[in-house]
Amino acid sequence: MLDTVDEALRALVGALTLEQKVRLLTGADLWSTVAEPAIGLRSMVLSDGPSGVRGPVWDERDPSLNLPSATALAATWDLDLARRYGAVSASEAKRKGVDVVLGPTINLQRSPLGGRHFEAYSEDPLLTGELAAAYVRAVQEHRVAATPKHYVANDFETERYTADVELDDRALHELYLAPFEAAVRAGAWLVMSAYNSVRGITMSENPLLTTPLRTSWDFDGVTVSDWMAVRSTEAAAKADQDLVMPGPVGPWGERLVAAVRSGAVPEAAIDVKVLRLLRLAQRVGALDLSDSALRDNGFDTAAVASHGGVAVRNVPAREPVPIPDGSQDADVSDYEGRELAREVAAAGTVLLRNSGELPWPSSGPGSIAVIGEAAIRPRTQGGGSATVVPAEVVSLVDGLRAALPDATVTVHPGVPVQTGIHALPRGSMTDPQTGEPGLRARFLDADGGELLSEQRYAAQLVYLGTVPAGAATLELSTVYRPGPDEPATVRLGVAGVGRIHMEIEGDTVIDTVLGGGGEMLGAALFAPDVAAVSVAVDRERPVSVVVRLRLENDAAAAGLVAITLGTEAAHTDPAGAVAEAAALAGTADTAVVVVGTGSQTESEGYDRTTLALPGAQDELVRAVARANPRTVVVVNSGGPVLLPWRDEVSAVLLTWFGGQESGHALADVLLGRTEPGGRLPTTWPATEADVPVLSTTPEDGVLRYREGIHIGYRAWLRAGVTPAYPFGHGLGYSTWELADLAVSAPEQDGTVAVTLTARNTGARAGKQVVQVYLSRPDSAIERPVRWLAGFAAVSASAGESVPVRIDLPPRVFAHWDGGWRTEPGAFAVHAGTSVVDLPLRGSAVVGAGG
Repeated sequence: MLDTVDEALRALVGALTLEQKVRLLTGADLWSTVAEPAIGLRSMVLSDGPSGVRGPVWDERDPSLNLPSATALAATWDLDLARRYGAVSASEAKRKGVDVVLGPTINLQRSPLGGRHFEAYSEDPLLTGELAAAYVRAVQEHRVAATPKHYVANDFETERYTADVELDDRALHELYLAPFEAAVRAGAWLVMSAYNSVRGITMSENPLLTTPLRTSWDFDGVTVSDWMAVRSTEAAAKADQDLVMPGPVGPWGERLVAAVRSGAVPEAAIDVKVLRLLRLAQRVGALDLSDSALRDNGFDTAAVASHGGVAVRNVPAREPVPIPDGSQDADVSDYEGRELAREVAAAGTVLLRNSGELPWPSSGPGSIAVIGEAAIRPRTQGGGSATVVPAEVVSLVDGLRAALPDATVTVHPGVPVQTGIHALPRGSMTDPQTGEPGLRARFLDADGGELLSEQRYAAQLVYLGTVPAGAATLELSTVYRPGPDEPATVRLGVAGVGRIHMEIEGDTVIDTVLGGGGEMLGAALFAPDVAAVSVAVDRERPVSVVVRLRLENDAAAAGLVAITLGTEAAHTDPAGAVAEAAALAGTADTAVVVVGTGSQTESEGYDRTTLALPGAQDELVRAVARANPRTVVVVNSGGPVLLPWRDEVSAVLLTWFGGQESGHALADVLLGRTEPGGRLPTTWPATEADVPVLSTTPEDGVLRYREGIHIGYRAWLRAGVTPAYPFGHGLGYSTWELADLAVSAPEQDGTVAVTLTARNTGARAGKQVVQVYLSRPDSAIERPVRWLAGFAAVSASAGESVPVRIDLPPRVFAHWDGGWRTEPGAFAVHAGTSVVDLPLRGSAVVGAGG
């Protein structure tokens, strides 16, 4: 049947001229591919989408479901939830007209300093691969393509465009390639090639695009570049790189046509790339050849029906082209999507510590002091291309007040989390043209003529490829009225890149050039500079604000314009704020302090420089805990941070970046309506000096993975250092007992079955994640001390026992030695609830082969 599809598609390739074929291999614009009406090929739309699908525009008028971050999903250790997460993502894609979702991100969390830690699943390749496979299958069941990224070893942001990764074969195959293999074997229709080089060859030209991707794994899909990652004509074209993004300008086009004409690039290589692109189009429903144009190109349109909608020339009739029907619960309502986001947020919440404070009774405490900037403005997602624009975000304050309408909930913003700008909320702005909430955005030409005028409802605006031609200036104007909780003086300002001019009540208050850290696009989007001024505010006398941004920088030339109008909190007096918050906490029955990272801490475009919480948040926690012994700390970060006060508070909850429903989900967990179901997918250190693999900074352009196969918990075990919280750790509201471990002999396919009984010994229903690890202390080869081999999330009522079976496939026993080899003999099998809490032990005896 596959041959039938390929014969049909090859016929289409043969109908195209060289110029037509090459044209298909570079994007039409920032987010779409080129159409070819002559063969019934429409354009395909691609969209960022690891944790929600943004669509081709970054616009609050077309909002997206903001799902919890990848680390939150991974913390569930729940493949069914990963499947449902993927199904919701596919539904969002269909709603927005998106054919290709650029996710999941399955690079490993090699170092906790990695800037995109939040966007990847885990430090472990097995957990990452299993989650990726579940997500990919679910998305593609609905004829939406998934794109595992970034292939490969793009586990850092520093110098990501140019850095070369050096690593040994075992680390490459056993760690970094393994999740991609799982996603490809799950049927992924695309893979994204990374910016970085591996062993001296940039990934868009790298032989790894062929072997193992296409040879060993049988990948028949499209290799799409990361945006602007392809830098050569001949080398990339001769490699298994298929699609250059974005377009229409790039290193292929006319130069590639000339290279083929000269014989430098074989036309057969072009044909293969086009074939793969057409195969993708057929899979997502973008290739419909029933148009009358087919007859003009000599196609037998009478054969259309017998070929699944694909007309072919000189191909005998065969069975229809196999494609998913796309009908499996792809149409998810807004309510269902938000409920899934709420469920994942709670299921991924990790209870790190609990001295009996949680859960609260159903009626809740009578009075609660909620403290922290993130309690009011939660960080629901990480920065960069994974960002989506939700219709609304539920903060912890919102969630608690909705859940406990009779409780007294008092609020204090605590201390600033970061330098930077908080975008003005919609309710504080009035469009001066319409008088409605929002602001007026206008693009002006060099003479000040208006090219586009639109009302916007958000003060953080990003234009990706939608800037009008000839635009020289972006102007924002609004009438600002502060909220009731705003201080008498605020610092009003702008974040962006370029020349900024800002007027308040007609007076110029800012006229400066703002830069930004990182590479060209990253500076504008991920790390813009800030200019702000102090302004006396009065709700009775709103002020007019006008901001103009000159579109003169490289990012604007590339079609990217980003600007934020807002208030800067960084000049708050930390000592005074800490004292006020502690005094408030002392008057309440219990205190909840929300700490975390800011957009300038965890984002695409740069790595972190420290694991410490930004600002004076540690001092804030300690002061509140001294004032109120019933202090719960909520950690709102995408990756590990240091928690030096962790033993001084009653409870610690890790919520990651919890998505738009995070406030409701956290209220559910605090009140025991939902189990905090998360277990750590990455190790959390006690001190930065303890972290065995830390650096993300290349030396002379080279990042050497000297640790080999020992990353994450493997490195911690090898170093013999105790972290604050180990891989797999997480408490619940119940207690569990594991017993009756049995390990089978290998079955015919080499699978070893591990069975046990999990009993809920607590007084309420609960969840546990049973984890199975292997070890081989007497091995003839170098191995990790232990490595994850399988897992299962189980639930049970109070007092209930449930049987658990975890199958260990042959690969988990194998190592890479020019191929997959299995050292014969006995492997120790450990079962428990974290990498260091493994009360059950058995043995699996396996033979040679792999």
